[in-house]
Amino acid sequence: MSHFAAGILGTGSYVPDKVLTNFDLEKMVETSDEWIRTRTGIEERRIASEDQAASDLAYEAAKRALEAAKITAEDLDLIIVATVTPDMAFPSTACIIQDRLGAKKAAAYDTSAACAGFLYGIVQASQFIQTGVYRHVLIIGVEVLSKIVNWKDRNTCVLFGDGAGAVVMGRVAPGSGVRSFTLGADGSGGSLLCLPGGGSRKPLTEEGIHQGLHYLSMAGNEVFKFAVRVMNTSADEVLRKIGWEKEDVDFLVPHQANIRIIEAARERLNLPLEKVVVNLNRYGNMSSASIPVALDEAVRSGRIYEGARVILVGFGGGLTWGATSMIWDTKEQEE
Repeated sequence: MSHFAAGILGTGSYVPDKVLTNFDLEKMVETSDEWIRTRTGIEERRIASEDQAASDLAYEAAKRALEAAKITAEDLDLIIVATVTPDMAFPSTACIIQDRLGAKKAAAYDTSAACAGFLYGIVQASQFIQTGVYRHVLIIGVEVLSKIVNWKDRNTCVLFGDGAGAVVMGRVAPGSGVRSFTLGADGSGGSLLCLPGGGSRKPLTEEGIHQGLHYLSMAGNEVFKFAVRVMNTSADEVLRKIGWEKEDVDFLVPHQANIRIIEAARERLNLPLEKVVVNLNRYGNMSSASIPVALDEAVRSGRIYEGARVILVGFGGGLTWGATSMIWDTKEQEE
């Protein structure tokens, strides 16, 4: 079977207009701007309007990524949407977007790996491209977490935001694009971060809603300890697999969950601040959307350049984690 290099040809992102600041939250729950900032690094987040669903945000990000990649929706072979807040259980949000974009020849499916979902999607897309099965794959990370957080729970409602980030992947020059990856899961920690109600285990009932089973549930301290550990080990692993030293890394684009987790990873990799992409202060934790939105902003501002050595790393509910190393190259290779 053929073997091609798979890389990102274009990026795009979209966040809702509505800004919810820490000062706004002070009026809603017993918290303070200082408490949120010192413990998380978050200052504000974006909130979708009542009539905005995951597919609406994802569609806007997808259009921008297609434009950046200089291809049309008709050129797409596959659409992967990473989300834990789909429009509905089925059809998949990917199918809704496939129709809306007019991507007539594309297969489409959703992938559920929470905050690590976008990285799972990148790795899946890479396999299709590297083996020559598909030419162009659209991967979208999108979340509308505002619809599943309990706005009376001060421990969780301050953390999350809504948004969408997308990339188009295709063939790039040999030796560039995705160079190594790791994916992992530990289902024994599944209950630490979950949405208990609404599935076949606990279908939503009046009693379940009364118990708040339709709201996100998180054991913050346990998730924090897990996150610090796997951010470090997974970044180390992708470096080891490709034979890079820590000083070879030009940019780290981490999942934007908590500034203390990002700081721990930065120190472990011995990276200066300017090599770490952080937008957590403006958006909060957007789960699967956080890495692609941060990546898009860094690319569009000219910060990430052709030939840069980039590490993407994330972790999330499942528990899941993933990381990938890539040499940034957006020039598509012909046959």
